[in-house]
Amino acid sequence: MEQFSISFVESIHLMKEHQLHIQYRSTTDTSVFDPNVQVLIKETIAFAANAYAPYSNFKVSAALLLENGKILKGTNVENASYPVCICAERTLLSHAISNYPTDKISIMAIYVDKDLPAPVPPCGLCRQSLVEAEARQNQKFKILLISKSGTILQFESCGDLLPLAFNGDFL
Repeated sequence: MEQFSISFVESIHLMKEHQLHIQYRSTTDTSVFDPNVQVLIKETIAFAANAYAPYSNFKVSAALLLENGKILKGTNVENASYPVCICAERTLLSHAISNYPTDKISIMAIYVDKDLPAPVPPCGLCRQSLVEAEARQNQKFKILLISKSGTILQFESCGDLLPLAFNGDFL
């Protein structure tokens, strides 16, 4: 019987260290937001009742504010065949891009109707879709993550949720 070993020698002086820095804000006070964003937050929370989540009972809603002031909303839609499910964020982005192709998104709010200690971030598929939506409109937009307890995390860009994102520049 042969034996072999692999040894890895780390040469710190040959490797350059890098850091990623992500900055976000948090609050429980909705009065810090513009009145239009306060409405967006309220409508996002209320819209979770429309989620179709009979299997997981994990109800997610998302709403966005277009630059023209219009609010669009979406929810997650489950299916007994789980891979067929679609998240609220991608439901909403598909609707916005299909029906308002030239209108730009200024902010998106995401809410999970479940008692958890902190707001729930989007899944990887949604993060990729959000980054693509920013690239498509050639303009960043803010993301609000809202918890049932009232904590709100504000990110300045979708890219903050997916550092080192894959994009069209690689194709």
